[in-house]
Amino acid sequence: MISLVEILTRTEAYLRERGIDTPRLDAELLLCEVLGMKRLQLYLEHDRPITKAELEKIRPLVRRRGDREPLAWITGTVGFHAIDLRVRPGVLVPRPDTETLVNAALEWIDAEADPVYVADVGCGSGAVGLALATALPGLRLYATDIGDAPLETTRDNVKRLGLESRVGVLRGSLLDPIPRQRPLDWVVSNPPYIPSADIAGLMPEVSKHEPRLALDGGDDGLDFYRQLIPAVALRGAKGLLVELGQG
Repeated sequence: MISLVEILTRTEAYLRERGIDTPRLDAELLLCEVLGMKRLQLYLEHDRPITKAELEKIRPLVRRRGDREPLAWITGTVGFHAIDLRVRPGVLVPRPDTETLVNAALEWIDAEADPVYVADVGCGSGAVGLALATALPGLRLYATDIGDAPLETTRDNVKRLGLESRVGVLRGSLLDPIPRQRPLDWVVSNPPYIPSADIAGLMPEVSKHEPRLALDGGDDGLDFYRQLIPAVALRGAKGLLVELGQG
């Protein structure tokens, strides 16, 4: 029987050949996912034999990662800010860069305000809005999106984080699904901002797999902002905080 360390070494080599930037880490995380182990256990039990049934579970996950499918889609979870989120195919994977947007919002929003009403436009997995709702007990969140996968994923994460009483997940474009009579203090968004022509040149995890609707910002990357900024101004919110593309 093949040992755990042999599988780990072979998986690392395969992922390196496929152009993965962090082949050892990804190999560790894939094995942890299948075997139900912590990373340290992989080394404490390096000579543990891997059964045929376990191999049959490992191989398709390794192939998926080798095809550059995002690791978070394969494992089903990703850490973001102070929370863990469920993610799935069809939903943009939250990235550490976007934690900058959360931190900026935490600086602007009055932590003592209760309630304070925030909209997360194009919520995806719910990452930005749910990180804020977790950090600010007085925050009431409207999470909006137009896609089935983002809405389902955000609802899953709301339930997982126990935020059902403070978060509404609404289908629709921009701020349209939020009733006009409802108060709205702040708007946050990580919108599609990549120029259309640049998407093909991105890393395969993004260009081949992640939803184009969450990436494509039109010819100059600014289409979404041209719609969102006037919509926020019409609602009289105190402010809008958004992620911006390079340049």
